Amino acid sequence: MTHVSARRGALYVSVAATAWGTGGAAGSLLFESGGLGAVGVSLWRYLLGAAFLLLLTRRPVVLSGRILLIGAGMAVYQTAYFAAIAHSGVALATVVTMGATPVFTALGSRFLLREPLGRVALTALATALTGLVLLTGETALQSRTSSIAGIGLALLSAAGYAGVTILSRRLGDDDPQGVAIGGFVVGAACLAPFALVEGVVPNVSLPSVALLLYLGAVPTALAYGLFFRALTALRATTVSIISLGEAVGAAVLGVVLFGERLTPLAWSGCVLLLAAVTVLAVRAESA
Repeated sequence: MTHVSARRGALYVSVAATAWGTGGAAGSLLFESGGLGAVGVSLWRYLLGAAFLLLLTRRPVVLSGRILLIGAGMAVYQTAYFAAIAHSGVALATVVTMGATPVFTALGSRFLLREPLGRVALTALATALTGLVLLTGETALQSRTSSIAGIGLALLSAAGYAGVTILSRRLGDDDPQGVAIGGFVVGAACLAPFALVEGVVPNVSLPSVALLLYLGAVPTALAYGLFFRALTALRATTVSIISLGEAVGAAVLGVVLFGERLTPLAWSGCVLLLAAVTVLAVRAESA
């Protein structure tokens, strides 16, 4: 695999975050049109993501100890996120998961990877978290479906995501697509028994099939392929901060497709988030 520069790695994460920003909305719609729960949606997401990458790369699935750990972590954080949405709504699940993830990643990478958190990264992290709170905090506070269980699941999702990021960065890999495929397969295997209990067969209709295919192709196969490749070039904390751009994409999608309205405070949060992500992406340094 050719070497990925820091600038290109930052671009990859930015595209991945944009794609991820549509995943929550697709999952929420599948709860309704597909009749699936959090585990069922996650299982189909991983199965279809693996299928799409296998078709594109035409490589065998190679499992190893690290792939097993990464896949298990992916199963935990993906399902915990969708479960948090089911318990507390998209807004609260998003603000807790996305807010805690870069903090967990920064702490883990500092102590486990010995990666320094420079002044630019620290400033970008503080700015991005402020923007995230402004963007989603008001809606989250007004949510009537918030619960301790939902917050706990969101924190579990953040911890799982941070763990996958740190582990992938620590081990390094010259085959990011292979890591993504293996992670999807292991994640699906971990989820299958629970999905069979919850219900794994979706309501077959044009909207549900289209949503499943989209979820497997864009926020999964494309986004994770780029994400794992970016981790070969950038520090774990840098990747997690740039990934916060996902919140902006999700907010704009809500406005354009679902008729949601953002307050001036929320739009200010969008601007802060984009500013932090842009600065960090432009000044990204190789790991």
